[in-house]
Amino acid sequence: MSSAKPSLSAWFIRHPVSTALLTLAVVLLGVAAFPLLPVASLPEAEYPTIRVDGRLPGASPETMASSVAAPLESELSAVPGVTEMTSTSTMGSTSITLQF
Repeated sequence: MSSAKPSLSAWFIRHPVSTALLTLAVVLLGVAAFPLLPVASLPEAEYPTIRVDGRLPGASPETMASSVAAPLESELSAVPGVTEMTSTSTMGSTSITLQF
């Protein structure tokens, strides 16, 4: 007789019915647990964005929108791949965000 330690696979080979039942149990547990997995309707994704800030100290929000933001938006709309552009003008500054 050999004094070698029996391997785990040898037990499964010697007990085919137990192996089949264990495999069936694992499969059934997987099938039962599958509907419980969390699935997001829309996966979280970070879209590439660029933010452009413009400053004109002392200018009103209306002046910032017409004199700074409008020309910048006109030029930035020509950038290929832009899917969304938003801008905000406040006292002395404007911020334009481009999303690709």
